[in-house]
Amino acid sequence: MGRKIRLTKERWAHITSPANLHPYMVNYLEEVRMAIINPDAVVPNKFDDSKANYYKYLKVEKKYLLIAVKYLNGDGFVMTSFKVRNIKRK
Repeated sequence: MGRKIRLTKERWAHITSPANLHPYMVNYLEEVRMAIINPDAVVPNKFDDSKANYYKYLKVEKKYLLIAVKYLNGDGFVMTSFKVRNIKRK
């Protein structure tokens, strides 16, 4: 079993806030969950070993859902999430 990854209410409110340019994400909670459970790709952050980006392809939209995760004390925490055109490799 992999590491536990958490999405707090505070982070979800931050992600979906109109002030953060991603209010459309309010409709993607289940997709975020599925991207964490069964990602199409996980790319470690090239500058910080405690971070990784999880990607899930959204077939209808022809875009990827990116979920940025930070690991602390063995557990992961979702920092942000939004749609992107491509997977950014290391």
